[in-house]
Amino acid sequence: MTTNVLILCTHNSARSVLGEGMLNHLARQLGRDVRAYSAGSSPSGRINPLAIEALRNAGVEVSDFRSKSWDEFVGAKAPEMRVVITVCDSAAEEACPYWPGSPVTVHWGYPDPSNTEGGDEKKRQAFELTRQAIAYRMLQLLLLPIEAMSNAELQQALQRLARS
Repeated sequence: MTTNVLILCTHNSARSVLGEGMLNHLARQLGRDVRAYSAGSSPSGRINPLAIEALRNAGVEVSDFRSKSWDEFVGAKAPEMRVVITVCDSAAEEACPYWPGSPVTVHWGYPDPSNTEGGDEKKRQAFELTRQAIAYRMLQLLLLPIEAMSNAELQQALQRLARS
């Protein structure tokens, strides 16, 4: 059975998209039955082009990405989430909607690379470093025996990863 993971950020334009892209990419490489989605509480309606560039440079297929609301994941036809991860501080502070199935939730905060001061090259570097940091934690998630873990065990493991 597929383990569905929802990655949330406020605007669903950078960090959550990097998380979705890297988790799906790494899951395919490792042959894991894990499917990531991303969404935002107040989606911007566009993906930051530097996030797309960072994913593309890492070999991730980016043609299907779009900025979307977390409302898409609470309806009757939405996939049931096992894990919900918030990746930016403002999303962590917001009241999330009720998620069917009461998934495991964890906050893995990352600074917003969009707020990096300096020219394009500094911003590109910030997006790449953020992509790498997110990829590392997503890889750690994929190395867990998710299917054999109870929700309480998974919650503890994901919280340990948040502190690492």
